[in-house]
Amino acid sequence: MITFLLSIALLIIAYFTYGKVIEKMFGVKEARPTPAYSMKDGVDYIPMGTNRNSLIQLLNIAGVGPIFGPIMGALYGPVAFIWIVVGCIFAGAVHDYLTGMISIRNKGAHLPQLAGKFLGKSMKHIVNAIAVLLLLLVGTVFVTAPAGLLFNLMDGVVALGIITAVIFAYYILATMLPVDKIIGKVYPILGALLVISAIGIGGMLIFTGAPIPELTLENMHPAGTAVFPILMITIACGAISGFHATQSPIISRTLQNEQNGRKVFYGMMIVEGIIAMIWAAAAMSLFYGTDLAALIDSGGAGLVVSEVAFTLLGAIGGTLAVLGVIVLPITSGDTAFRSARMIIADYIKVPQLKITSRLWIALPLFVISFILTTMDFTLLWRYFGVTNAAISAIALFVGAMYLAIQYKFHWVATIPATFMTMVSLTFIFNAPIGFGLPMGTSYVAATIGTVIILALFAYKIKLNRAEANFELDEDESKAA
Repeated sequence: MITFLLSIALLIIAYFTYGKVIEKMFGVKEARPTPAYSMKDGVDYIPMGTNRNSLIQLLNIAGVGPIFGPIMGALYGPVAFIWIVVGCIFAGAVHDYLTGMISIRNKGAHLPQLAGKFLGKSMKHIVNAIAVLLLLLVGTVFVTAPAGLLFNLMDGVVALGIITAVIFAYYILATMLPVDKIIGKVYPILGALLVISAIGIGGMLIFTGAPIPELTLENMHPAGTAVFPILMITIACGAISGFHATQSPIISRTLQNEQNGRKVFYGMMIVEGIIAMIWAAAAMSLFYGTDLAALIDSGGAGLVVSEVAFTLLGAIGGTLAVLGVIVLPITSGDTAFRSARMIIADYIKVPQLKITSRLWIALPLFVISFILTTMDFTLLWRYFGVTNAAISAIALFVGAMYLAIQYKFHWVATIPATFMTMVSLTFIFNAPIGFGLPMGTSYVAATIGTVIILALFAYKIKLNRAEANFELDEDESKAA
């Protein structure tokens, strides 16, 4: 219990300390017009209040990641707490803040455009493909996961196919309509439900004195699966997730003032980390070791969610908590498809003012996603995990380059970018869905690959610094 409470305290303290350090390093310009005003179009660029933006951002980035991931990561024992705390503070929150703020400075641009600008034109095409793939995987995973939870919650009264179809129908509406019509109005309410359910679970863990394991570096995974890099792939949301880099530009186009960025981007990542801590602790305390492994094998992380919720909160509270969990993937799935539409539209330069322009881009995405729902969920999650990690490394390198060009301390982003590069490459070399090499060989190959990428990054810093007319922030002339 001490480790759990200390971890929560560290996450909260980090928001008021390290968060301010990153904010000061970036250099907020309160008088600078944000894209919500300078590019207002009534569809994607619409000014919205800070509290509303914060809850929308939280729901956008959360998904089932900070719940399903930590539940599966709980198999490793308390070492999962370390990754959530360190990863969230020094990697995830920095990742979210920098990508969100750099997007604001560049007309609300998505990651492919930012990667092309700061890392090289070829990266724009590479990241565009990877980002759309990631968003399709996210959208698909976040259809199957909530559909399964709702199916179980209703005891199979409504067919799984019907539930899936209803979720898809909602996704189409949320993807097509202006951001303030559904997302802007419904998300604050759903965000409150999410926060209340997490507080309920965490409060009951403390009130009942749940036997949450104390800090240890020992790998307690029943199958002996390696901590590095598998834990970092398993627990992404809650520590660091490249998916967030695809979501932040949605809010970059609705934020009213740059000074709100720390609360919306850094702060909501901290909240997600706290949610991840709560569910990891709940899983460890109630179903530790082989019992947890058996439960996951029999019914997946969704079954653990139901067991935890109803055990700690009873029938009514448990139902509300499960509904709060169901809200997460649905409210990330819809914005995943929305982001995919926006990224593709930006890439092929198709204005999105007309609904017909949005429709012909979005519909093929839903068709592909529907086909993907026939795949095994575990396999989808693995592909999502490695793609997610790779995108996070790229996004951090974008942030690092932005700082490096200004001769600022770019290592706050470069170090976590390097770490996530090593995680991604090691997993790709070792995993069956990758090259299937022995772990020792994978470590060596990943190290070589990471060193090469770092060398290329350092070379690109020199080139960008030498470019006299490098336009760091677009529309700078409009700033006061």
